[in-house]
Amino acid sequence: MLVPSIFNTSLGNDFFNDSMDSIRDMFRAPFEHGNKVSLMSTDIQDLGESYQMEVELPGYKKEDLKADLKDGYLTISAQKKEQQDQKDSEGRFVRRERYLGSCQRSFYVGEHITQEDVKASFEDGVLKLVIPKKEAPAVEEKKYIAIQ
Repeated sequence: MLVPSIFNTSLGNDFFNDSMDSIRDMFRAPFEHGNKVSLMSTDIQDLGESYQMEVELPGYKKEDLKADLKDGYLTISAQKKEQQDQKDSEGRFVRRERYLGSCQRSFYVGEHITQEDVKASFEDGVLKLVIPKKEAPAVEEKKYIAIQ
């Protein structure tokens, strides 16, 4: 018997389980692999003069990604759209599924970092960003006026 692919996840099995953990997990199931969330896992390494960030984005293409810098926050976002059509020999749909998803993470890197300072590359589902360490401009010390 053909069963829609949605029932191949834990959704069908967890629906009748009373525990709140199962209900919470049921809603996370489309984004999980082996009961572990693997969406935008990020490693940050101190390289001395700079920091290197590695963001895992499996299944995404370079065209799906966007990185921007505003008010000292580096925001990485990814958006993906897929459509799968399966037709029988007469061209009628047997199955048609669509998926549209997006994810985003932000990191504070400081207001003194500019977009020209950040170097980015994407290879094998991993986005690598190199962010230099910059000294923030010194804040001028307050000088008080003596009131007599």
